[in-house]
Amino acid sequence: MVNVKKENEVVHIKGSKFMYGWMFLATVGFLIACIFLIIHGLKFNSKYSLFYLGGGIILTPFYLYLTLWSLPGFIPGKVLLTIVQGGNGKIKSKKGTVFIKNIRNIDLVRNPLNLINDVVVETFDDKKIKIRTYNILDDLGYQMMVDQYIYPYMTENARKVWDRKVDLDKLLKIAKYERQEQKID
Repeated sequence: MVNVKKENEVVHIKGSKFMYGWMFLATVGFLIACIFLIIHGLKFNSKYSLFYLGGGIILTPFYLYLTLWSLPGFIPGKVLLTIVQGGNGKIKSKKGTVFIKNIRNIDLVRNPLNLINDVVVETFDDKKIKIRTYNILDDLGYQMMVDQYIYPYMTENARKVWDRKVDLDKLLKIAKYERQEQKID
């Protein structure tokens, strides 16, 4: 699941090693497949050679585009976001800092332009902060992260919104995660 490094009340969230491998295979694998199609299409030894060539030429820019968008996620040890727990807790990223008590809504949204998931945090003062995940943070890992490290410090209304989104039965069944009641100072 999620690669978490915890130091006292500070939690550094990194992508899962499985998702690193999966994204590497998806981006590089599709590029290699497109090159393979172009090479075999140029040989013209099959009646499908024009389809190979056309498919390779058409799909190569698309997969190259996706690979270039995903490259920053492959930096070793990249911290996607940092969560400071506690009554004055906050979420820190490159895009900015949000106090957990100021969160109205938090969601994982796929960007239609680059097909990369972003953690979108909406605040009570109508600000939106998008934290790029480079698709190395999966849905279940995201839900467990929010439920475990952010949920206990959210306001009551934000908790109700989160409870409508999260499927705790699915998390228990698939990821063996169960919400712990935490003491909040």
